[in-house]
Amino acid sequence: MKNSLMFFAGWLAWAVTLPLQAQTAAYRVETVATGLDHPWSLAFLPDGRMLVTERPGRLRLIEPGPDGRPQLRPDPVAGVPPVLSQGQSGLFEVLPDPDFARNRRILLSYAHGQPQANHLRVTAATLEGDRLVDARPIFTSQPAKTETQHFGGRMAWLADGSLLLGMGDGNLERTDAQRLHTHLGKFMRIRADGSVPADNPFVNRAGARPEIWSVGHRNPQGVVVVDGVAYAHEHGARGGDELNRLRPGANYGWPAVTGGVDYTYARVTPFRSLPGMEAPLLEWTPSIAPAGLTWYGGGLFPAWRGSLFVAALKERSVRRVPMADPQKGPSGDQELLFQELGERIRDVRAGPDGALWLLTDSPQGRVLRVVPATP
Repeated sequence: MKNSLMFFAGWLAWAVTLPLQAQTAAYRVETVATGLDHPWSLAFLPDGRMLVTERPGRLRLIEPGPDGRPQLRPDPVAGVPPVLSQGQSGLFEVLPDPDFARNRRILLSYAHGQPQANHLRVTAATLEGDRLVDARPIFTSQPAKTETQHFGGRMAWLADGSLLLGMGDGNLERTDAQRLHTHLGKFMRIRADGSVPADNPFVNRAGARPEIWSVGHRNPQGVVVVDGVAYAHEHGARGGDELNRLRPGANYGWPAVTGGVDYTYARVTPFRSLPGMEAPLLEWTPSIAPAGLTWYGGGLFPAWRGSLFVAALKERSVRRVPMADPQKGPSGDQELLFQELGERIRDVRAGPDGALWLLTDSPQGRVLRVVPATP
């Protein structure tokens, strides 16, 4: 025990401390919907409606009410595929097709299978009113894993219309994040129909999964594309949460390198860097547990324009990360926001209305809209 405490003290000695800005904008937080069971992802549709996933496997619609204000439909969307909901598994991301106004297509990522043999799956479906039709899986991770942890599940469209999908390491299979025969601990890139782009970095590598885009990820739960550049963050264990710029074929280190330690305070690795492995743009130690990720370029908060926003479960906050040049990454002190809510924040989104939208993570989760303090 003494050695563990000594190591923990040493770990804290090199823990990364990041400067924080004072509050740059006055805001108020409006409650849009309540009573959601662990809401996980929020998406905006071009017709003014919104979609929200609940981790147990429900997809919900928020639409303008008689007074024009958004309200939650009482019944879930019908036709959602069967979802494995146990532990950290469940229904994760909902992502509209870039051409949704024409094809009404959405993607869902979720846990599929049985607890002892499960996968991360992506299904495409058409939204007709309050029902999904023509549902068809376009990706199922391989091989099956045996624990219901570290699924990842976030998705984002690249400029060429291909899809980025992050998957966690499964926790117990962490070393597979460095192996190319499995999707564990990787970002994948596929086309909208599930086929593999010919220019993926490992498409011609013997024994490699051709969908793999980047390797060495622990549990990515945020990804966003800004001016053609993909940014993602991922959970560490006790520390070592990271923000990275994704590049095809790059290795982001886990578990060979990390800035954190295991939950037992044991060292995961003696290395914080190694040749050929990407260093994070930002590291959060102690852990903040980053969840959703968005880019803000709206008009309601001029001081927030040109920033990434990171939802943080453990810290019960949202961090604003300024980026003067989206091509180069973070460029200033972070700002800590919304801790006064006292709630775990699962997702953060920049809405088409210029507001910032939040999902709180609880059995009675809320959809929140952040607007300027004075109209």
